[in-house]
Order: sequence, then C-alpha cells, then structure tokens
Amino acid sequence: MKIRLKPLSEQVVVVTGASSGIGLVTAKAAARKGARLVLSARNGADLHRAVEEIRREGGRAIYVIADVADVDQVNGIAAAAMREFGRIDTWVNNAAVSVYGRISEVTLDDMRRQFDVNYWGQVHGCRAALPYLKREGGAIINVGSALCDRAIPLQGNYCAAKHALKAFSDALRMELEEAGVPV
Repeated sequence: MKIRLKPLSEQVVVVTGASSGIGLVTAKAAARKGARLVLSARNGADLHRAVEEIRREGGRAIYVIADVADVDQVNGIAAAAMREFGRIDTWVNNAAVSVYGRISEVTLDDMRRQFDVNYWGQVHGCRAALPYLKREGGAIINVGSALCDRAIPLQGNYCAAKHALKAFSDALRMELEEAGVPV
C-alpha cells in the first residue's frame, strides 16, 4: 500500500507538547509551510503566545490546553481540530516530561506521571487521531529519541517509557499496514 500525504500547505496538523522545544519549533516550521495548526500543551500562556506569533506571520492556528495523560482532554484536542478545520491530516505526539535520578530514588508517583505523559499520552493521541485519519489517510508521528533503543543512567524510567512507545508504534504501524489503512 502506497501512502500519499498531502502537501504540508494543505494539511491540518495537531502538535502536542507545542508550547516549547521540539513541539514549538515543529509547529512554527509547519506554519511557515502553510499548514493549519492545532497546538496543545498544559501551558496556556505559552500556547497563546505561540498561536499569536503564527497568526502575526500569516498562519492559521488555534490552541487547546490539555494534559495528554487525560484521555478525555486528548479527545478534546481532536474535537477542536474537527470543529475549527474539519479534519486532521497529521498528528504529532510530542508531549513529554523528564525526571532525572536513580531508579531507586525517583518516587513512584513521579515515575507513574512520566509514563502517563510519555507513553500513555502518545497512545491517547494515536487513538484520538486514528478515527479521523482512517477516512482520508494521513500521518501519526510519535516523537521518541535514541533512548527508544538505548537505556542510560539517571533516566531509566524515561528510557523505559520510550522503549514501550517504540514497541507500541511498531505494532500499530504493522496493524494499520495489514488492515490497508492509509496512515
């Protein structure tokens, strides 16, 4: 199956973790190429600034304050994209949190929160996007890193979440390909 993505200038792109870092840079680059954007993160003030900057430069963007660890809030991101732009073409799961420390010293609450964002947040994003992407095709981008394949000291739980994300992403890709879904 050959997947053909629309030119970026014709796409509606959702980016989580879009208030800073890779997410913000990705959103701004897509806006410069003409994509319509839905930016999401927990930091409303930074999202507002990002959207205002994109609009000042002639782009079209909205933002949704959401915690990707909450499935209902992630579904709300998809609903906002549909209300504003009528579709989703690319969904970028970028939101993540870092916790540095020895595995034996990081609290279980912090470890669970990290998994809720870094793994479950991306799972929620995939599941929110898929019903819309299946209609006309599109892309899901799950942001990982070299730590999807390699563990390092002081970031053991982060690495575990990224390892899990890689396995999830690989299995999802194979399932979609087998079903002939153009995502």
